[in-house]
Formats: sequence, C-alpha cells, structure tokens
Amino acid sequence: MAPPTTHVSGTVTSDIEYRFTTSGIAVCRFRLAQTSRQWDPATQTWRDGNPITYICTAWRDLARNATESLTRGVTVLATGRITETKDSSIYLSLDDLGISLRQRIAYTETSLPSPAAAAPITVPEAPRPAPPRTAPTALNQPGRPPAWWEQQRSSGWYSTTTATHNGTSPHVDI
Repeated sequence: MAPPTTHVSGTVTSDIEYRFTTSGIAVCRFRLAQTSRQWDPATQTWRDGNPITYICTAWRDLARNATESLTRGVTVLATGRITETKDSSIYLSLDDLGISLRQRIAYTETSLPSPAAAAPITVPEAPRPAPPRTAPTALNQPGRPPAWWEQQRSSGWYSTTTATHNGTSPHVDI
C-alpha cells in the first residue's frame, strides 16, 4: 500500500540541488519550512509557531521545472508522500509543486506578461465638469443634419439632373 498523500504550504529555505542519477534521471532536492501562525490571546496578536522542516525531493520533469522556477524565499504548495522522518525533518517525495500566489505573480511560458503588465498603475484623473450647454439652434438640434451639411446642400453639390445607372433620377428628399 502506498503512503498517504499530504499537502504542505511553506517557504523554500535552501538552494535547489539539481543532479542526475547514474541512469540519467533528473532529481532535485530542497528544504521547505512550514510555519503555522497562532493567535496569542494575552497580547492580542498573531505569532509564528515552531517551524516544521521538510526535505523535498522531486524527480524527472518536476525536478527540472522546480529547478528553473524556485529560489530561496519563495512560498510553494507541495503535494507528496512522506517517505521518512529523521533528525527532526520530514522527507517528502513530491508528486506536484506550485508557487503560491499569495505574495507574488507567476507567469507560465504560454502566458508571458504583456508590456502593459509591467507598466505602473496610474489613478485616472477626476472627471472634468462638462462645458456649459448652449441653447440649440434650428440646425443644431438632435435628429437634424449639421450646419455644414445644409451649407453644402445649398451650394449645389447635389444635382438632381444626374441620372442613375437605370435611368431614374437620384433625387432624395431630406
């Protein structure tokens, strides 16, 4: 029977060691510290509990990806099987590993950030008051053509004597 799977959230506390077995399989190893937060009713504050130390081992593609993605101080979410407990450390063989998004942004190869992602966020300006409205003129009312339209129309740019391709007059009443 396989050991039960456990889930751990903690901070990487060592450099990532990356090696290959004699048969060419990639393996990485790093330390992970899980520190619980406890409420202290006497001081009315949260305080850190005793850290639990894990020695994590990842294999093959997970090892390669962990080596490329992790650095000391990164908070991760690890899923794996406890293989041994020795010297006040728990040895964990990882099945899956993810970076916690609580304190940082993570990008994948397929979703690299756009240049706008690095742009600083600016607060939009307060809306300016609208200019005072003038009383509408006969030519400036909603639903009426603009003044330039009436000027062009009266200047003769639209000819009613021109015939269309089927011989009828293109006259249109506006």
